[in-house]
Parts: sequence; C-alpha cells; structure tokens
Amino acid sequence: MACALPVLLAALLTGCQQATSGSAGQDRRPTPTAPQPVGYGAVFLGTGECSSFGTTSFTEVPCSSERAAARVIARHDGSPDGGPPCPANTDFVLHISAQRPASGEDGDAVIPQGYACMRNLEPPHPGDPGGGGGPRTVVGDCVYGAGHGQVRETACDGTGRRKPEYKVVRAVRTRDRCPPTTALYVELGGTDPVGCARRM
Repeated sequence: MACALPVLLAALLTGCQQATSGSAGQDRRPTPTAPQPVGYGAVFLGTGECSSFGTTSFTEVPCSSERAAARVIARHDGSPDGGPPCPANTDFVLHISAQRPASGEDGDAVIPQGYACMRNLEPPHPGDPGGGGGPRTVVGDCVYGAGHGQVRETACDGTGRRKPEYKVVRAVRTRDRCPPTTALYVELGGTDPVGCARRM
C-alpha cells in the first residue's frame, strides 16, 4: 500500500560548487523535503525502494509500478551536513522530516529525520558526469562562473540554462598534482578532494 508524502518545503543538497580565488567549496540548491507517514516499506524510502513524482507530493510505490520514477540508491538518518555523502551518481536528494508520535503517546520519533539519495529510473540523469546536477561535483562535470567568485554546475553539452565554461578533468590529492592546463580548482571532497578544471 502506498503512502502519500506531502512536500513541506524546498530543502537543500543538489550539486553546486563555489570558487574563490581559484578554489571551490560546496553550495546547495533546493530539493524536496518530505514528511514520513508510516506506510509501504519497513523503512520509509529504504535503499532499493522507489517513489513517484508529483507537484505537491512524493509517494512510495513498488518499483514495478508504472508510477515509479526514481529509486533510492542510499538512505541515511540525520542531516546530510553531518552524514555520509550520497553516491556520485545521485540525481537528487529527498530530505525526510521526522514524524513524531501523536499527542499523548510516548516514545521517540516514529520515523527519524533522514535523507534519501535518489536515481531517476529513466534519463535524464543530472548526477552523471557532465549531466549538470546531482549533489556532488565529479570528474567530467562542467561549471560556469556565477559571480562573486562562485561557480555552479551546468550540462557539458550546452543544454543547461548556462553555457559551460570549465570542465573538471582530474581529481587529485593536492593542487600541485593538477596538469599545467588547469584554470580552476574545484573542491570535490573524498580521498582526492581537488578537482582540476580546464577552460572550455
């Protein structure tokens, strides 16, 4: 049985990058936030489960359903700011609000605050390298100058709202390992946190 999830507000965590003096840090773009009624699975939007899309709600549905639009590829409790990062191929992130017991009941939250890393069942996949989105910037992604020393992701094929200006061609541990053609350093995180970007 599916459970409808009204979207409370736009939250954070789709891939953007900021650059200052040739270095970059992460910025956040809105993604949906969903409260969690108890329903379809043992864990609401657990890893491997699917959701439908809607303009005002997300519904957990069987992945075999014709309404299924995206699959959970990772699910974590807590806030994404302090939790594990989503996989590199994540298309978008759903922030899930905690549901508290009804008035007069004892106990902790019925469902804790968390976030689900989502992958569209069909293209487009903005989380793929060059796709222009996702919560992380990876090798193969393109960015453009957004003003005030910031850069943001855009599709490498030019289909995004903004034309790509730089492409991340390598991930390394330190800036001195970037090739001489590097025009911008982008913070990627992980074991190789420096992205070497060349001008397009």
